[in-house]
Amino acid sequence: MTEKSLRDPKRRPTHPGAILREDVLPALEMTQTEFAQRLGVSRLTVSELLHEKRSMSSEMAARVGKLLNTTPESWLRMQQALDLWEVQQRPDLLAGIKPIKADLMAA
Repeated sequence: MTEKSLRDPKRRPTHPGAILREDVLPALEMTQTEFAQRLGVSRLTVSELLHEKRSMSSEMAARVGKLLNTTPESWLRMQQALDLWEVQQRPDLLAGIKPIKADLMAA
């Protein structure tokens, strides 16, 4: 069974840092500095994440999930969708890879 996505595959997925920057921090009325302190990371780390210069790591997803009472998996899925989309925008990266034929897989 293939999972259908409602997201337009041509549209770049939203970076998890953008969700934090645009939605979460304003709703909490929290500064980057306070958010960083509560997460136990540097302000620079938070700034780079919020400005999409850093990916959401597993550790950061766990920290954000705990702080916001959400699941780390939800944050990692956002990052994974973005990472895969970016790879798919560069077909040259995978151009030299030839799929294994089904008969080789059965052996």
